Amino acid sequence: MHGALSVAWEALRKEMKGLILPRENAREAAMTKNLSVFPVTSLRETVDFLNNQKEIAPFEVDLNEVFEVSKHYQVDFSDVKGQEHVKRALEVAAAGGHNILMIGPPGSGKTMLAKRFPTILPMLTLKEALETTKIHSVAGLLAGNQSLVATRPFRSPHHTISDAGLIGGGKYPRPGEVSLAHHGVLFLDELPEFKKNVLEVMRQPMEDGKVTIARAMLSITYPANFMLAAAMNPCPCGYYTDPNRQCSCTSQQIQKYLARISGPLLDRIDIQIEVPAVRYRDLAATSSGEKSDVIRERVQKAREIQLKRFKNNERIFCNADMQAKNIRKYCKVNEGGEELLKNAITKLGLSARAYDRILKVSRTIADLAGEENILPEHISEAIQYRSLDRQLWL
Repeated sequence: MHGALSVAWEALRKEMKGLILPRENAREAAMTKNLSVFPVTSLRETVDFLNNQKEIAPFEVDLNEVFEVSKHYQVDFSDVKGQEHVKRALEVAAAGGHNILMIGPPGSGKTMLAKRFPTILPMLTLKEALETTKIHSVAGLLAGNQSLVATRPFRSPHHTISDAGLIGGGKYPRPGEVSLAHHGVLFLDELPEFKKNVLEVMRQPMEDGKVTIARAMLSITYPANFMLAAAMNPCPCGYYTDPNRQCSCTSQQIQKYLARISGPLLDRIDIQIEVPAVRYRDLAATSSGEKSDVIRERVQKAREIQLKRFKNNERIFCNADMQAKNIRKYCKVNEGGEELLKNAITKLGLSARAYDRILKVSRTIADLAGEENILPEHISEAIQYRSLDRQLWL
């Protein structure tokens, strides 16, 4: 049975006292508190129980214990050799809730880095874990012995996915990848290879944090509050920025390739970072980098600063959520910072859309540094995270 946890929550919402379910689903449903879940193995056993001819004890589970035991990742940032500046960009993205695009040749480690991105995000709260579990339960993705999704999801659909697969759909609407990534990371590898209509339908869930699937007889809304991590090659052959490989693409082919990503989608990606080919000395190094829990601690502190900053605004939880009026209020810069921004726009060829994104990312960098004010060095670092706007390829 799919969706046992959702059924249990609905029963609790309607003030029911108990629920009878197949034994295989009892553990999952028992994740709800204040609801007695009675496991049965057959209809005969159910009838006997209802006629008081058989006693069945409610299924009991220590929710907090299950959560603590399950919230461990199988991968760690210390596994990644080199790429320190990309790790830093991912830390900034995690700290401010910013979507991120990684650009680099094949084999540079983009996918490896993306898979470890959830490990530096703040740990799931119990409430978030239950919300995530309900979605995965409805989709039938919980393993037989799994009753709770206690780590942030990482979803990586192939670029051939349909818009229904990404957003959700079907005769009986099921959650799509954007909902399965709720409270986690949606990773789109080879971003320009996705169909344009698929990428465009993703824009609204990115804006609203939810997706509504309408059918003739019903309409269902699934949550879709995810962080987007995307990756792409710098050109069709992939080797334009690789110093060790010869690129075979013309300027026109590169332009056409980059144009596959629309401006409105790029508007929702605050950080664009180059991922160069890994150097041999980094691959051969015996020392490991920082562990995920060390980075996550810094990220958590920055998030706490933001929660305090936006405590009176119900729609903003992190810097990435800021709109123009919030940016003007919370991202004020001094004269040195203004001069840097002016040079970035006029001399480096940055687009106008990059201006607000640089300020938002600068605010996050300042939060990571524990600084109340945005300093020129924070702006300087944020400017480095606008690779496509700096027109490095053309």
